[in-house]
Amino acid sequence: MRSEPASPSVEGLSRSWLRSLRAEGKSPRTLETYGDAVRQLDAYLAAHELPQDIASVRREHVEGFISDILDRASASTANNRFRALRVFFGWCVEEEEIEVSPMARMRPPKVGTVPVPIYKPEEVARLLKVCSSNTLEDRRDAAIMRVLISTGARVSEVSGLQLTDLDLDHGGAFVTGKGDHGRFLALEPKTVKALDRYLRVRHSDSAALWIGRRGPMNTSGLQQMLKRRGEQAGVENVHAHRFRHTFAHEWLARGGTEEGLRSSAGWQSREMLARYGASAAAERARAEHGRLAIGEDL
Repeated sequence: MRSEPASPSVEGLSRSWLRSLRAEGKSPRTLETYGDAVRQLDAYLAAHELPQDIASVRREHVEGFISDILDRASASTANNRFRALRVFFGWCVEEEEIEVSPMARMRPPKVGTVPVPIYKPEEVARLLKVCSSNTLEDRRDAAIMRVLISTGARVSEVSGLQLTDLDLDHGGAFVTGKGDHGRFLALEPKTVKALDRYLRVRHSDSAALWIGRRGPMNTSGLQQMLKRRGEQAGVENVHAHRFRHTFAHEWLARGGTEEGLRSSAGWQSREMLARYGASAAAERARAEHGRLAIGEDL
């Protein structure tokens, strides 16, 4: 039989860690992601009969956990778990629960740049077409997709919109992004029209903007809606993040500045520009090459 742990458990300390992060003002999404990483590590330790008290966790245990993720999921997922656990063990050192982090000399999994495919105009048209009736659901879903494609907002930002966040007369909406950074989204006239049409058939006392059959829609419900609409429209791999990548591509392809895109998309780091711009860099390069017509005047 396994002896009682001589130090606090990983699972027990994770609760204290999450309380600390909550006090720092971390977003619910960050808390969920970080919490999942530690819970999965704890489950891995238990499944492999490894020590679950914090002082007994070794580098090889964490490496085994990361390797296990790489066998089942993407390098990006493994990298996210790695970064969350590094913060957790760093906190354990700061709180003097352990002297040295078992991840002190570990390197994160390498993540290659895999361009996310953007939507073609005809695919967006098909998605909107399956939401063209006057029912509440069709008007709501068309409005959601127009907000996503015309603003490039994060799915959490769109799903979290409240009625009071809208200013349709001035063509905008206020959203709260990562790190509680707020910004004003400019809404195109067709998006404003779609929102207005939805609001005219929306009958609810809820403060949340998007209403489903069981009440306000959360992020998961919004993603499920997009998947269902994709199946109806015959468009593969429909998810909110593709709208964000498509928005970034269209912004740059139409001559928008990188600084303007960074501000509009709510990115604090310029590194995100390269990641999102890579989705269709080759396509933009071909279009630019054709416009420049190098050699045609020789």
